[in-house]
Amino acid sequence: MGGGAHQEPGARPGGTMPELVVASLDSIRQASMALMAKHALEELAAIDKQIAATSDSAAMAPLFEKQAAVWMEHKQLPMAAWARARAAHLDHSEKKLNFAGQFFLDLMHNATTAPMQAWEAQGAVQSLSEALELNPDNDTTKLALASAYIEGTGAPMSGVGILREMVAKDPNHIAANLLLGRLSIQSGQFDKAIPRLEKVLELEPQNREALYFLADAYKGSGNKDQAVATLRRLEGIVNNPDFTKDIETYINSFK
Repeated sequence: MGGGAHQEPGARPGGTMPELVVASLDSIRQASMALMAKHALEELAAIDKQIAATSDSAAMAPLFEKQAAVWMEHKQLPMAAWARARAAHLDHSEKKLNFAGQFFLDLMHNATTAPMQAWEAQGAVQSLSEALELNPDNDTTKLALASAYIEGTGAPMSGVGILREMVAKDPNHIAANLLLGRLSIQSGQFDKAIPRLEKVLELEPQNREALYFLADAYKGSGNKDQAVATLRRLEGIVNNPDFTKDIETYINSFK
């Protein structure tokens, strides 16, 4: 392959990452408050006064939980995630930090603007990083943090680094190998994707996601026969007429 073959998965060949524009907390709060009824705004203001009147984190955390409940009730999910993250931080709770981080991550995946996606990704990174400080061996948290870096921030290589550390520690880590394989495909490094995905299939021969992406990697590398054979394998596992039609259409696109 060309010079791009030596880049890490996630890197963009021939250029730098664009500058990341992040929404501000104040703008999100104001936009959310504009959609809420007067009684809800009064409830939030009353809780704000209680928060301002205390310096005890143990007493402050449940107040942020109360705020989160108000934001949730009125379907202002970004602010609910923020308030939950504040409560989790004050509680020093791994479980609550992971919950808040996953909440941000879910919002990030459904964001409708790039600045909101970046803000939600940053929220996920902060909460999940704190959770990892409390339990550095939690692989579920590591995968979620890697996803936040890769999909929502301007620092995808931070996520790739986490995944590579996981695979260095456990070469048979299925989820980390799968994600690294997918990232290698996205950056056009099919020669790196193939062994990652083959490793997953050694461990889980019927892993549908690995089969699909392995076929994609074979196709990208120019090995169309192997791509077709892999898709046929996947077709047999799924065993669904509609899926078979989709596979046939995809295979016909190779010609």
